[in-house]
Amino acid sequence: MSKLFSIALMAITVLFNSCTNGQTQTTKTNLSATEFANKIKELPTAPIVDVRTPDEFSKGHLLNANNFDWNGNDFEKQIAPLDKSKPVFVYCLSGGRSSSAANKMRSEGFKEVYELDGGIMKWRGANLPETTANTSLSAGMTKQQFNDLLISDKLVLIDFYADWCAPCKKMKPYLDEISKDMANKVVVILINADDNQALCKELKIDALPVLQLYKNKTLSWSSTGFIEKAEVLKQLQ
Repeated sequence: MSKLFSIALMAITVLFNSCTNGQTQTTKTNLSATEFANKIKELPTAPIVDVRTPDEFSKGHLLNANNFDWNGNDFEKQIAPLDKSKPVFVYCLSGGRSSSAANKMRSEGFKEVYELDGGIMKWRGANLPETTANTSLSAGMTKQQFNDLLISDKLVLIDFYADWCAPCKKMKPYLDEISKDMANKVVVILINADDNQALCKELKIDALPVLQLYKNKTLSWSSTGFIEKAEVLKQLQ
């Protein structure tokens, strides 16, 4: 019995190792800005899908990108003509919408979908090229104009946001409350990252939302990503 048990155990071990060694390693599909750019060069004929709104797209996008609005009504129709057996690139502003779009595409049978981790914000932060239909990007606010906003005897709380940033929208109500309830102490300034791309590059804003607190024109605190109101209030005491 002992000998038979040993033989059976050996057979199971061999079978397990055979199956394990036969597994295919999954391809990395969530790529950094640099990896995304290099992959595009490696696969120059693969379609690039920008899932932001047409307004966002018009303010700057990757060269040769197709604008298929994830929140529009025709996304499924727009991706239908694409070859599901071939690679495709997907990106948005900061990664949320493109992640949902990529998952949808995979569920529809797309075999190789590459996502830009952190979206075009990270792309811009890496100083990678983009274009618009009019060939020139809207610069928006200058650094000098930004510095002028910091001139105040009150605390200055800067909120870098975008219209399609979910955490930004979630934080806006309490930032409005702070602006109203603490007006004697704090100035709250909202800066749309899409409309001020050059400024964001210069200040190294490569994710959203970003809160920056200035006192006497000096940065005293910064936070990236969603943060609760109570945590912000602690910094304003």
